[in-house]
Amino acid sequence: MELEKLEGLLEGRTPGLMDATGRYAVLVPLVESEQGWQVLYEVRSAKLHRQPGEVCFPGGKMEGAESPESCALRETWEELSIPQNHIRLLGRLDFIAHRANFILYPILGVVDREGLECMKKSPSEVEETFLVLLDHLCSHPPLEYSYKLMPQTGEGFPYDLLGIPRNYKWQPGGENVPVYPWQGKAIWGLTGRITRHLVSLIQESGGEAVHE
Repeated sequence: MELEKLEGLLEGRTPGLMDATGRYAVLVPLVESEQGWQVLYEVRSAKLHRQPGEVCFPGGKMEGAESPESCALRETWEELSIPQNHIRLLGRLDFIAHRANFILYPILGVVDREGLECMKKSPSEVEETFLVLLDHLCSHPPLEYSYKLMPQTGEGFPYDLLGIPRNYKWQPGGENVPVYPWQGKAIWGLTGRITRHLVSLIQESGGEAVHE
């Protein structure tokens, strides 16, 4: 092994999520209205095999060397037909390292009035869209629920090889689930976590982040 080659590899490499099986990106779309800034959400089509009928942001799996920004814009076009030139990207929010070994990049952006007017949902992916005022999200904290995640080793785990007892005390994990009720719908899961993170950034800025 040549240390110089290894050092060069690390120098030009962007660290990622170890053992990640996929990289995903979503656009977190903001829309300006007379009432104030709003967040645009989707409801997934009931025809989809995964998470049908759930609230989400436009997004999907990153392809090849695609950047999170490019992926978010491409998926938004495919799902909502909003042209890229009508979306102003503001930056990346905190990424999510999911327990299912994938990484998710939320990209905050502003959809202008013309982009919203030409929006047309893909019936195979999107059941409907809706808007929620940021002021409402900031003034109505989510309901929060938590549950434990306990390791289950299954048959054949090499306790003897590792020199540990079968009643080994594994470190448990946990999950916190924020839920934003909205007119008969629920904004929750990863979408709820991203929403909560966005709200926390706005509140940290004293609300100035949503005023131009």
